[in-house]
Amino acid sequence: MKLMEEVKHKWKIHNSDVVYENAWIKVVHDDVTTPSGTPGVYGRVLFKNKAIGIIPIDEDGNTWLVGQYRYPLQEYSWEIPMGGGPHDEALLDSAKRELKEETGIEAKKWTKLMKIHTSNCVTDEVGFIYLAEGLSFGETAFDETEDLTIKKLPFSEAYQMVLDGQITDSVSVAGILFMAKEMVV
Repeated sequence: MKLMEEVKHKWKIHNSDVVYENAWIKVVHDDVTTPSGTPGVYGRVLFKNKAIGIIPIDEDGNTWLVGQYRYPLQEYSWEIPMGGGPHDEALLDSAKRELKEETGIEAKKWTKLMKIHTSNCVTDEVGFIYLAEGLSFGETAFDETEDLTIKKLPFSEAYQMVLDGQITDSVSVAGILFMAKEMVV
């Protein structure tokens, strides 16, 4: 079995054009030669931020979810607190900022749980998930695009929401399942 570092990609890019760009993403169209040697095209969505998700857990085993209407899906979504961290900002600084903005919570203890790729067939988005403990509570500071509902609940209920399909966001699902394994819910 080859190690990931030993695998060389066989894609050849002949031309790349930026077809759309905004503050969050860049969409690129590539003219390529595929690994089998045939001509092809590939579209890529390149993210300008890292996805940062946080699972706050208090001493009683409660957590907090954030509910919001997700415009691309045209539906309401329950998620762990999360947001974008600029590539030039330290991961932990991004996590602390996002948790405070969305929930008003600050934490004394931080543990990085995992790194994930959200949809690696079309995007370079990478996500990082943190556990926040030793919580204190203050005021939120929502971004102008956010209209959030904050929900405190036992972690076991958040886990059940994943199992019941009520939480479908990939960063939230990955983080909650990881924590459930650690906590043996």
